[in-house]
Amino acid sequence: MSQTTIKTEWIDVTAEDGKTFKAYQALPPKGKGPGIVLIQEIFGVNAHIRGVAEQYAMDGYTVIAPDMFWREEAGVELGYDGDDWKEAVAHKNALDFPTAVSDLRAATKALRASPACDGPVASVGYCLGGVLSYLCGLDAGVDAAICYYAGGVTEHLGRADELKVPTQFHFGAEDDHIPLEHVEQTREAFTGRDDVEVHLYDNAEHGFNCWARASYNQHASALAHGHTLTFLASRTQ
Repeated sequence: MSQTTIKTEWIDVTAEDGKTFKAYQALPPKGKGPGIVLIQEIFGVNAHIRGVAEQYAMDGYTVIAPDMFWREEAGVELGYDGDDWKEAVAHKNALDFPTAVSDLRAATKALRASPACDGPVASVGYCLGGVLSYLCGLDAGVDAAICYYAGGVTEHLGRADELKVPTQFHFGAEDDHIPLEHVEQTREAFTGRDDVEVHLYDNAEHGFNCWARASYNQHASALAHGHTLTFLASRTQ
């Protein structure tokens, strides 16, 4: 029976070490579509990230958003200020990136194996998730990587020549966490690559895509979402 709306649920994913963790799944109205592994900010798979998963599901994608902090504390869901901010930073600092990429590789494999996924699988990540999305392009077996305000990605640009999948970066010109110098370093690392895009949005701050934050910028968010969908449609066939 065909679906008339998206369907959401928490699913179990088996990690490479045999343990299991949760991921929020959003299925498109047709019940299946190309895959997106959606990677959270430092605030967990909170209401906003679940909303983004549902947004991409309405665009026709089968989306899973894995809980990236589960090894330390499962089900982290935080706001953006005060003690929540401090707790989010602590979780980020405690995250082991190689282990996180291993878990994302498991999530990618699980999504590919799902009957609800009938096309390529891309990673889309925000902030912390933006860096992890880039690493997914290197090590997790995705077909494309989308990276929003990926602070710290410059630490991994030494591996730029190893990146073999189409990749797109989104930065805000007024981001006080990511210097414009780092944006230019990212652009320069992929000079001559027509399958790598770097977009910079005027008047946009860190977190410009998050409608739950004071830094939300509707114009930049809409442009970036459009660029993302165009990139996914044209680069993942």
